[in-house]
Amino acid sequence: MKSKDYLGSTLKRIEGKGYKAYKDIQGSYDLKDFELYIDYVQGDPFASPTRLRVRVPQKRAGFPQRLFTSRVRRTALEDYLTREFAGAIHRVAKRSRGAGKSGLIFIDPCSQEILERTSMVVTPDYVEARISMGLPAQGRRVLAREAADMFFKELPLLVREALLYETLDSEKIRAHGEGNEDQEYLRGELQKRGLVSFVGNDSILPRKSGASDLPMNREEAVPFTSPRDLEVEVDLPNAGKVKGMGIPSGITLIVGGGYHGKSTLLRAVERGVYNHVPGDGRERVVTLEDAVKIRAEDGRKVEKVNISPFINNLPFHKGTVGFSTEEASGSTSQAANIMESLEMGSRLLLLDEDTSATNFMIRDVRMQSLVSRDKEPITPFIDKVKHLYNDLGVSTILVLGGSGDYFDAADRVIMMDEYCALEVTSRAKEIAHQYQTKRKQEGGEEFGDIIHRIPLKKGLDPTRKGKTKISARGLSSLQFGRQEVDLSMVEQLVDVSQTRAIGDIMYFSAHLIDGKRTLNEVIEITLDQIEKQGLDLLSPFRGQHPGEYALPRKYEIAAAFNRLRTFHTL
Repeated sequence: MKSKDYLGSTLKRIEGKGYKAYKDIQGSYDLKDFELYIDYVQGDPFASPTRLRVRVPQKRAGFPQRLFTSRVRRTALEDYLTREFAGAIHRVAKRSRGAGKSGLIFIDPCSQEILERTSMVVTPDYVEARISMGLPAQGRRVLAREAADMFFKELPLLVREALLYETLDSEKIRAHGEGNEDQEYLRGELQKRGLVSFVGNDSILPRKSGASDLPMNREEAVPFTSPRDLEVEVDLPNAGKVKGMGIPSGITLIVGGGYHGKSTLLRAVERGVYNHVPGDGRERVVTLEDAVKIRAEDGRKVEKVNISPFINNLPFHKGTVGFSTEEASGSTSQAANIMESLEMGSRLLLLDEDTSATNFMIRDVRMQSLVSRDKEPITPFIDKVKHLYNDLGVSTILVLGGSGDYFDAADRVIMMDEYCALEVTSRAKEIAHQYQTKRKQEGGEEFGDIIHRIPLKKGLDPTRKGKTKISARGLSSLQFGRQEVDLSMVEQLVDVSQTRAIGDIMYFSAHLIDGKRTLNEVIEITLDQIEKQGLDLLSPFRGQHPGEYALPRKYEIAAAFNRLRTFHTL
């Protein structure tokens, strides 16, 4: 490991030289209070920034081991330190120091969710921040003095403000860790209690705006209160006893007038598969980790999916047991989304009438009378939802505003009235009995088969002109070789770093594809290896790390495979 003086003298030597002279500083350095690892040096001021690791020995960092003894607590601490480091960059970094990305200091930004990330690593021996830095240049000439200020002035300040326990708010660190631990415990309690979701009393579910995931101001929002008949109490390890609405397994309808909070409640439930930061408003909203939001998705590719439980008897004898199309309709895409989720092991489906295909959701008695059953290939969801639960143990939460026919199938009905939740199951059943529709059941005697597909390596090569091309282009778009994977309708993808990880997981897991393993098995094995070795396993840089991964769920990984237009299965 080289000295601080060596780095300083190297910078002086390359002052004013061509930008590629910066390659001379690559290596590791002892800067007394911390160690600096310059793993990758950009070749141009406009290229991807230089990648560094800033490592502080625990003797200096001073974080008590109780803060990271478990995986849940360590994840929370790493998340908290990442947020603190990002805030310190905003306060400390000068930013503009020349052309292109000159002066940039960057750490992976965090969403409202607490995710396992690679941006920060906490061990008993050290704390390590993985960051990017834009090395300063005038045109394409080295500005070594500006670089020296970044290394010797800004980085030490960042370390002091964000990586030392003594300079941080210990109470906030404790609350961050204990909150994450409580949410994980609460999620574990769901199945034991026969629940699929819990929405805590006093939660703030509405967001600040459609473009912001921050909570609405408490003065403007209606805090959530559970209906008495659905209220349950849980004793959390840190917060103690908390009360809220427990949604039991089975079929649950969320009804009410427009703009009264139906979709807001469902969105909170769908995000409840993740833990949230203190102050988010949804810290007490948790959902089974295997919940999947389902919607129609016109135009998506479908690859040999068994959609026969929902769609059969297509014109011209086209089969639906291994159904493929390059441009799915609303109904076929929604059927495929459900079957792919079941293939991956989902135990809870979340649907909103507003984002569903009408002909997939319901076929009323008048349409049944006009179009005979043998002329209609679609078996609507209303006729399969009970089979889903009775045959497969898969629950459903469904937002409805226009179809009371679902009252017959529902186990419970929750009505949102000016953001207040009311339990109205008995009233809904009375109405269903009073106004019988006499529609015919079209779902048969059972749900149907779940067929596990076996992926092929064909089409999973992301190289272009001899180079591997995988990149996240925002949250909802993944470049994989020559293909762009559209993930805009995958609604439980919450962080661009998850998208980035998904691309590399697809590439990494290709070696597990052997013509025998199912897609579920391939992804499960990959995630098991990640759990044992960490997300570092994915890094395309030998012995280096970009620090810009967040752990995705298997459902979003599978969604990316299924939407890759070159993906093929047996």
